Amino acid sequence: MSETSPQDFKHLALTLAGAQESAPWLDTLRFEGTEQWLEAQWPGRRTELWKYTPLSSLQRGQFTSWGSAQAYTLADEALLTLDAIRLVFVNGEFDAQASSGDAAGVVRFSQADSTQQALIEANLGKIVDTKRHLFASLSNAWTQDGVLVHVPKNTKLELPIYIVHISTPEAAAATANHRVLVLLEESAQAEVIEHFVSDEQQQNGFVNSLTEIQVGANAHLSHYRMNLEEEHLIHIGGVHINLASDAQYLGFTLSEGSQLKRIDYQICHKGKGAHAGLNGVYLPRNKHLLDYHTNVEHEAPHCTTSEVFRGIIADSARAVFNGRIHIHPDAQKTLAELSNKNLLTSDQAEIDTKPELEIYADDVKCAHGATVSQLDQTSMFYLRSRGLTEKQARTMLSFGFINELLQDLPQQAVREHLHRHLTQLFDKDQFVS
Repeated sequence: MSETSPQDFKHLALTLAGAQESAPWLDTLRFEGTEQWLEAQWPGRRTELWKYTPLSSLQRGQFTSWGSAQAYTLADEALLTLDAIRLVFVNGEFDAQASSGDAAGVVRFSQADSTQQALIEANLGKIVDTKRHLFASLSNAWTQDGVLVHVPKNTKLELPIYIVHISTPEAAAATANHRVLVLLEESAQAEVIEHFVSDEQQQNGFVNSLTEIQVGANAHLSHYRMNLEEEHLIHIGGVHINLASDAQYLGFTLSEGSQLKRIDYQICHKGKGAHAGLNGVYLPRNKHLLDYHTNVEHEAPHCTTSEVFRGIIADSARAVFNGRIHIHPDAQKTLAELSNKNLLTSDQAEIDTKPELEIYADDVKCAHGATVSQLDQTSMFYLRSRGLTEKQARTMLSFGFINELLQDLPQQAVREHLHRHLTQLFDKDQFVS
């Protein structure tokens, strides 16, 4: 199938926007997104942020319609088992029957009252830098619905917010646009889990997802994001976070690969004393292309960042990791650490890793590093000598490479789900051939 030119793809995307019926109070956001989308340069090999990630599979996709709530059949235990406020979307459409629970301040954009609409208008599209993130401007142009999580001052949400995005194939390749806006006021606390999953059929869709988060002074957010879709789905996503004074953001992301998967994290320390902890795992295989780009802006003093990403790349898959920490001149007394470790289980597997530190303050403690390795043959020999088969030894060493990050997850339901899911994945010989 031939590729659509960048200009034609842009216009096709706006044709999709024109087919939507949206609330008038979203018109300004949609118009600004349209203008920025048209003006933005299409990424190519000379575009540093997209240097190793071509968009050819997206341009071949012929995504000319919106997704609809099709029937689907998920594998057993595909979703988390936990007591939570659950919002389920199928191909971008809300599934009321599969959703459950409610809480004040947790509402879909289309159901927001006038006060909530004002909150959404004041913050949606304002946390993300659309000039730096091309597909965020497209998300603005496509915004019709989404989820608002608003936690007032000194309030703790007793139940997690569990947002499930299910993909299932349609007769023609379809598109889904997901938006989440999380606003925590001063000293608020919440836990948000985003889960992207698909049924077991071969997918033919494109998901564009964008989450914006504002963590107020002394507020605390735990945030999980899991991308466990079937390998033919195309997914481009972003998480953009602003942290006020003494705010805490603890994030975890895990992604399996696909023909094209790109996830961006942007964290901005806006107030002194804020902390960001972000851990991630990526697991491409077959001929997948999976790209994680993270960027942490330290704009205020006495802030801390801890970032750890680990990848297992199998078969002929290719992974990209670019982690940047930028220390601004006023960000004295910063403590920031970035670590990226990669395990290649095949001679054809590839990783392009680029950790970056950009420092303009003189009183800071910062460190960054990256490693690329293969399975240790001494450890393999030791395990084989103790009676394990080669497959069992490979599985044990591969799982051990990422297990530390999984075991540290505070949310038991997420920890147990991922352990079970990855055990099944490794047992199928997906990463250890």
